Amino acid sequence: MANIKSAIKRIKVTKNKTAINKSRKSEIKTYIKKFDKALNDNNIEEARVLLKLIDKKLKRAAIKNTIHKNAASRKVSRLSRRLNEKVNEAV
Repeated sequence: MANIKSAIKRIKVTKNKTAINKSRKSEIKTYIKKFDKALNDNNIEEARVLLKLIDKKLKRAAIKNTIHKNAASRKVSRLSRRLNEKVNEAV
């Protein structure tokens, strides 16, 4: 256990940031699961709305350094590609 005041503070700050990051990541994963379910149910409009929301959440997480910006872009790109494939398949 830390004895120095600044070290104690860093531990506390790290614990709070970890909780926030975990919450943010969990929220994103939940929306991705909803997106997957919408795609599987052929609900294209709901999937489009969710993709827009996921994009916003991922960019926010990247700005806040919860995840790397390239990882966020990669996730959005893959989800967009899956949506487009589903739309083209339906046509």
